This record gives sequence, C-alpha cells and structure tokens, in this order.
Amino acid sequence: MSFDRAAALAAMSPLATRPADAVAAAHAIERWLTDDRFEAYRPLLQGLVDLGRWDSLLDGFHRVLPFGTGGRRGAVGLGPNRINPWTLGTSVQGHVRFLRDRFGDAPLRVVVAADVRVFRDLRGAFPEGLKNPLIGMRSVDLAAQAACIYAANGVDVHLLPPDGDRFMATPELSFAIRRLAAQGGLNVSASHNHPDDNGGKFYTELGAQEVPPHDERMVDLVGAVDDVRTMSWEDALATGRVHLLDGALHDDYLEEVSAVLRGAERGARIVFTNLHGIGDLTAGEALERAGFEVHYVPEQRAHDGLFPGVKFRAPNPEYPSALEPAVALARRIGADLVMGSDPDADRIGAMAPDPKKPDGPWRFFTGNELSSLVAAARFRGRGAGKIGIKTEVTTSLFSRVIRAAGGQVVEHLLVGCKYIAGVLRDLETTGASGDVVGALEDVLIGTEESHGFLLALDIRDKDSAAPALVLAELAAEQKAAGSDLVSALEDLYRAHGAVANVMVPLVMEGALGRKRIAEIQEGLRAAPPASIGGRAVTGFADRRDEDGVFGPIVSGTDHAARNVLAFALGDDHRLVIRPSGTEPKTKIYVEAIHPVAEGDDVSAVLAAATADAEALGRDFVSQALAIVGLDLPTVGAGCSGLLAVESRVRFAREVLPAAVARARDGASTDELRAFLQAEIGDWLGDGLAVCVGGYRAWRATATESESTLAALDGAWAGA
Repeated sequence: MSFDRAAALAAMSPLATRPADAVAAAHAIERWLTDDRFEAYRPLLQGLVDLGRWDSLLDGFHRVLPFGTGGRRGAVGLGPNRINPWTLGTSVQGHVRFLRDRFGDAPLRVVVAADVRVFRDLRGAFPEGLKNPLIGMRSVDLAAQAACIYAANGVDVHLLPPDGDRFMATPELSFAIRRLAAQGGLNVSASHNHPDDNGGKFYTELGAQEVPPHDERMVDLVGAVDDVRTMSWEDALATGRVHLLDGALHDDYLEEVSAVLRGAERGARIVFTNLHGIGDLTAGEALERAGFEVHYVPEQRAHDGLFPGVKFRAPNPEYPSALEPAVALARRIGADLVMGSDPDADRIGAMAPDPKKPDGPWRFFTGNELSSLVAAARFRGRGAGKIGIKTEVTTSLFSRVIRAAGGQVVEHLLVGCKYIAGVLRDLETTGASGDVVGALEDVLIGTEESHGFLLALDIRDKDSAAPALVLAELAAEQKAAGSDLVSALEDLYRAHGAVANVMVPLVMEGALGRKRIAEIQEGLRAAPPASIGGRAVTGFADRRDEDGVFGPIVSGTDHAARNVLAFALGDDHRLVIRPSGTEPKTKIYVEAIHPVAEGDDVSAVLAAATADAEALGRDFVSQALAIVGLDLPTVGAGCSGLLAVESRVRFAREVLPAAVARARDGASTDELRAFLQAEIGDWLGDGLAVCVGGYRAWRATATESESTLAALDGAWAGA
C-alpha cells in the first residue's frame, strides 16, 4: 500500500467545499487501503490513488452516504459515500439493531426483494485496465448478502431464489411483509435511477417506510455500525433461517390488486412496457388475468438492468421519451392505451391517442392528470364521505374532483408515499386524520404527482398494477361509450378548471451540487421573493415553521423532510420548491389555474395555463440560481432537465458557440457532428439528444448565413 496523506490532502483541499471534507476523505481512503475488511477493493483504490483521481476520490470518501427516506440510494462505487457491499451491509446490520431495539428478544422475520440492476460502469467512473470487483454486481447479489447478514444475526429472512428469473416488485414486497406478519423488509433497488445507481430501502411491519420521529432512531443505529456480522450463503441456508419463496404470495398479491376493478368492460387494447424492469410480472400479469388484450414492447421486455432499449437509459414512465417505442407499437396495432412502469414497478405512466389529432402525437398524461382520472373513476357513484389522500405538490384538480363527488381530502402531506401510509395507519387506529374522519375502508385512493398510487389497502407503498387496471377499465368504458381517455380528461378540466402543473428539475451533482442545493433553499428561506414572474407573492409557508400545518419538528429526519418552501401567487397560482430526497436535484412545482367557460376550447385554455406556469417556473429558476451565482441562458434551459445545470450552462456558453464558429469557418456537417460528439457525446449516453432542445431554442432566433445554418442543422439531424 502506497498512500501519502499529506499529498492527498494537498490534492483534494482545493476541490473540497469545506476543508473538513478533504481531511475526512484522506482518513477514509487510508482506512480502506489498510483495513483487511476492504481488501477486495484495495487494488482498485490504489490504482485510483496512483492515477490521481482526486475529484472522484474526494466525493466517494468525504462522508458516509446519508441514510435518508428509509434507506440509502446513490451511485455504485468505492468509498463510504457510494453504494457497495460495505455500505449496504452496514445498513442491514443497523436495521437488525433497529428491529431488536423495537421488538426486543421476540422472534424476527424480514422479507427481502431485489430488482434487475447490474453494475457495468456506464458512466465511466473507473479507468479501464484496473481490476474492479464491483463490475457485474447485481441487486440480487446484494439481496443475498443481506440475507446472510440477517441470518447471522438470528433473523429469519424470506426472499426469492437469487439465481432465478423472478423478481419482487416494491408493492409486492409491501404486501408480502403484511401477509407474512414480518417485522420489516428491505428492497435492493434504485427504482428509476441511472443503471449505475443502486440502494437499499427499508420497511416497517406495516409494509411501509418509517416516518419521523421513529426513522431517526434507525438512522442513528445505522450510523453507529462499524462491523457487520455475516456468513456464507451456504451457511445461511444451513441455519434454516433463509426461506425461499414460491409463487403463492405472488398470486395473492395479484388477487389483492384486482379488487379495484368495478365492472366487466375489457374492450381496450393495451400496449404495456416494463422498461426492462419487473412490471410485466405485476401490472402486466394483472392486466392479462383481468382479461385485457395486452401487447408488450419487445425491445424493452427483457429483464435487463442496463435498460438498453430506453432512451437516455432513463426507465421512468414520468418521461414521454421512455414510452416512445410503446407508442410506435400502439400505432401499428391500433391500441387504445399505452402504459409503462418503472424497474421496481411502483410507478405508472400512460399515453393515449388524441381524437382531435388522429395523425399527430399521442397525448402523454402527467402524474397529476393520471391522479385526477383515477380519482374520478374511483369516486364515481360512491363518493359521499369517502377519502382521497395526496401530497402537497400534487395537483389541486385531484381535490376538486373528489370534493365535487362529496368526498373528503387529506391534501397537505409531505412528499413520499410513507406519509400517505401514515394517514392510513391513523384512520385504521383512531378513525381520523386531521379534520378528515372515517375508517380505513373509506379510502379510495392515495397518490402523489410522481406517478405514484396507493389503491389496494393491504399494500402500503406505491403500486403500478392497481392504477393500471383502473385506467384500462376506464379506457374500455370510454371506448364502449364512443369516447376516449383524452376526452375524459378534458371533461374534468371543463368541470373543474384547467389546472396546469409543471415540475422543473434542477440537477446539480457532486459535493458542490449538494452545497448549491442547500444554499438555494436557505437563501429563499431567509429572503423569499416579493414577486415571481410579475405576480406578487401573496403567501409564503416554510414547512419547517413549527407554528405551521405540521407543528413541532419531532426529529432530525423530520427537519430534513420538511425542507419545503411554498409560495402562493393569488388564489389560483402556487409554487413549491424542495430538494429531492433520492436524487441530486432541486424540484420546483408550479401550478396555474385558468377557468374554463362554456364553449371554451379546453385544450387552448390548458395550453394558456401551462404557458403561464412555465413562465413562472423560468423566472423562479433564474432567481434561485442567482443565489449561487449561476445563470442558465435560454439555450441551456432548452436542454433536457435530466442534464446537470452546470452541463447545460457549459453547452450554452461554450459548446454551441464553438460549434457555430466552426460552421461559420466552413466546417462540414460531419466535422461539426464529430466536434459535438467529442464535447457532449457521453452526456446521459446521447449528448445530441439531451441538448437538441437547446439548439432549437438558439435556432429559433439565429441570424447566421444559410450555409452556416444548413451545416449545423445537418449535424443535429436525427437527434
């Protein structure tokens, strides 16, 4: 081992946002190089040190990956600030301590699930030629490792065989915990994140994630773990504590979700994509069993954690780009509805043909629109006194639909299905949640704007299967009546107002990105803007305010979750900003409501409301980024929101101007494309595609010569 701590500190200190980070990183690197528990990683780590990869070493070693929102999620890699067998193992050991702290010496059992992920270093975080024990690491491998830790600590563990071809989805895990009367569970998954990410999410005996203040106890116990008790897979099996599941629970889960169906209409033709995840085993099978005609997207069907058939390798049904192959298939076969789920099958996305544009693009339904459609279907004919639950950032249209049906709404929750599950627990135990009174059976829907639904009451986390069934049945009913889903949505807007909801993500990666995210939030908290987009701010709420709707802060985890700022802009416009709990981004939610008068073109009114919301978002982004000394030009703003802000700024300030200069000097289309590929080709796997929106924004007002524009247009052709 060769490590010069002084030299490492000298190299990392200029890169660190705080001097203490460089010191912590140097200490952790030295520990990983000398402690025998990290022997497997030593050659790779030494290679990174020898190559001077100080930026990535600083980020990977300067802290322990925070345990938040029920677990750890992040990039796979070396160090305590990355997902690897060590960070996952210490999380599991901490979970054992938490369970013992909670249940004492009583017998314990847990359920462990895993998705299809496998680490292949698509981001190129590691240099070629170095032996890398992380390459090829699968979620199911980490799940087996977790089972060995649980067994070694005297905990019975139930999981699917790790060498099989079946996987357990997030909602099915929640169901299994409750059905097996387990004390907890673990899901090894990073949901819809990039293929190079992974994580572990822990569950309570209710099949939900823990909420404050109890989750802080687990955070503390996990943070205190420095050694992991484990054994080999063979020894774990020999203890009799590892129980391999068969298909019986899966059948029970499908029966549970099928209870949401209300009628007999099954005439809708469905195209479903699992985006290489396991939604075909949940939503897909549920649709087939219910009698719907289901067609799968061949290029996205294989269970493949690299997500090769998904644009940008972003397997998230919140993005229309992920559903493009499904729409192409749907056009060919004359389908009525496209639906898709993310890799762990807890989110649902949908698109449908627009009867007003028979040859035009299919209509993508946002999570807010799906929430409102599903709510309308669930409350139709049985709304009096029934209950709907939503998070604060979910559309007001949801509340309007339910109240018009005579229902009650819990609508102030923080982001996260665990808070919806908390309301279910309150109704189950006390018969009330705030001002809403009723029994558990009165709840017809829980939802959040990020395409998450909780409909089956014996499942306490997001589930794609139940809303898929409701949407398929609604499409069939509309078809039988000579109508369609787009018209059903327009009817809601016509009855309740055109409620436009826009979410603006600001991705900021690495230690500097985290610092900027925190500074933006604190800057806005200390000095809220007086106006946004020309509209006066008429109300400001800091959800950390202990005199506000959530009352006293009960724990550090509660303090972190309540890092939410809400701005009212009159009675019909609002804006909320919060840092993501699972990704390196700030999320800004904007809502604008325009009334729809009799005879109005609903789509035109909605378009005006959406433009209004987008304008508010643009101005707010400018104000927010100014706090950290950043300016996002119009060209950069036009790039995909999946791209880091710093990359979007660089594209606008450096890359595109350089390409234009080359075009003016006579560079050919091929030369320009080669330049762009060299500069941005690896951005999210397809730099041209993620930046083409920025180019189009520039092109709309460009005054260059025809030859210059022709060369540039050719370079961007097909992006």
